[in-house]
Amino acid sequence: MPPPPPKWKGKCDFNFTACNNKLIGARYFTSGNGTPLDDDGHGTHTASTAAGSFVPRASSFGQANGTAVGVAPRAHLAVYKVCFDGRHCSESDVLAAMDAAIEDGVDVLSLSLAWPEGPFAFNAIALGAYSAIQKGIFVSCAAANNGPSHGTLANVAPWILTVGASTIDRKFKVTTVFGNKMEIEGEAVIQPNNFSQNFLPLVHPGKSSSDPNARFCTSLSGIDVKGKILVCERNEAFAVAIRRVEKAGGAGVILINQLTRGVTKRLEYLLLPTIQISYSDGLRIKSYINSTSEPVAKLSFQRTVIGDDHAPTVAFFSSRGPSTQSPGILKPDIIGPGVNILAAWPVSLEGNELRFLLGSGTSMACPHLSGVAALIKSVHPNWSPAAIKSAIMTTADTINLANNPIEDQNLSPADFFATGAGQVNPSKAAEPGLVYDVEPNDYIPYLCGLQYTDREVGMITQQKVNCSRVLSIPELQLNYPSFSIIFGSRVQTCTRTVTNVGEPNSSYVVKISAPPGVDVAVKPDKLDFSKLKQKLTYELTFTKLLNVTNSNFTQGFLTWTSSKHLVRSPIVALMDDWEVIGNV
Repeated sequence: MPPPPPKWKGKCDFNFTACNNKLIGARYFTSGNGTPLDDDGHGTHTASTAAGSFVPRASSFGQANGTAVGVAPRAHLAVYKVCFDGRHCSESDVLAAMDAAIEDGVDVLSLSLAWPEGPFAFNAIALGAYSAIQKGIFVSCAAANNGPSHGTLANVAPWILTVGASTIDRKFKVTTVFGNKMEIEGEAVIQPNNFSQNFLPLVHPGKSSSDPNARFCTSLSGIDVKGKILVCERNEAFAVAIRRVEKAGGAGVILINQLTRGVTKRLEYLLLPTIQISYSDGLRIKSYINSTSEPVAKLSFQRTVIGDDHAPTVAFFSSRGPSTQSPGILKPDIIGPGVNILAAWPVSLEGNELRFLLGSGTSMACPHLSGVAALIKSVHPNWSPAAIKSAIMTTADTINLANNPIEDQNLSPADFFATGAGQVNPSKAAEPGLVYDVEPNDYIPYLCGLQYTDREVGMITQQKVNCSRVLSIPELQLNYPSFSIIFGSRVQTCTRTVTNVGEPNSSYVVKISAPPGVDVAVKPDKLDFSKLKQKLTYELTFTKLLNVTNSNFTQGFLTWTSSKHLVRSPIVALMDDWEVIGNV
């Protein structure tokens, strides 16, 4: 690694030599427990995901063998500790840390933390992020883990990249074969080498017990567990239940997802062989158990397998839009890998030199996008944070590996309140063709249009603002790379301005895939550029068609296509008051 750039002003708060040309800064704040050292692993995991160097022979309990590397391995890294024990975080510390990072000279801020969303003027992350983008610093934030219900997002300010979580095409596969020859695929981190290859008795404690907790295996009264495979339904106390099965001599556990989790398998480190399966597969297993007096099963541990045509799917926990603070801005912006991600950990869980852990959450997705932003910044050092965000969003993938629309945790097509623009595609994001740029002061008319007071807009922008002298704009008019139309009136209009960052002489033709129930008109329908950095503006008219759809919202795309580039923007049309959608 080269030394830090001359602009770097940061420092190391360790009381021993720990910083180097990779870790160039480490600071702690009031909630940092007196040291920048990581208390619980969360910061280590996210930091290594964003910018970790190449580490050969990485794995976790024999899974995910290979060379581990962060998204931007040549990037310098500075860490700012604002949480203690993973839960105790203060907003004042977060804001102080963001201000310190700005002064230190960072290029990208990655925040894998969130609070319940409130007005931007009283949200520490939104305030700190605005100060960052004023200095040209890109800000990427976790969308929060409150899905799959709508209206559960955090970090939704339009100057922030809001990141949801998706799966990758790697599995830690276990196949269960049942006495009726049915096979069901599940996953497990810890996979023994010497597990019995014979059929073992299969027991679902909830089948015959009158105890309502029996199905969770929290109560095993009167049940012979020894040498058997137990089918347990997941609840918040599942880890305690599995330890109880282990203590009673159970051979293994098949752990059934809750309905809301669908097919998302957020894997846990459980010493007793525990296979996590989807909710729908759990119904099939219970049906089999009910069909025979002597149910049996055997487990086949197949370890790490690459290849899942459903990938990426949106994780059940990934928070969904619409934004409660600004429903006229489509959020999240993007999804990225956030399920069972292998990254660094401060200590070894295996008692050896391997310090890695498989973690899940939008916290894991966020640093992937932070790393992508750093890569784009290295290629295009003069691009604004909004231009980088636009490049990431307009080049995102909208289909999975089977060439079907990206799916949610139920393997149904995911809506744009789950995916935003889609799954990040780093290689395409470096060359987007066109970008939707926004200067920091462009947010002032937007904020005034949201009815923030002069004082509140001033708190956000750190300048004196008089909204009565500002030409306020509706949310739809902000030069954003996506569209969220709220049909308060039947016809909505707006403009967008795109900047040419592709070939100097290029032409783009528009293609509309209109949301059902909406007519979309674009003028002009062709954009002809003659030079780089040239800006052209187009106008859109969205008209709600009467009696066409009963849906609360519908969705489509607007795409500008040239001979080399495809610049795609998602469109969501909210047919009813967004508060109705927030309670779907």
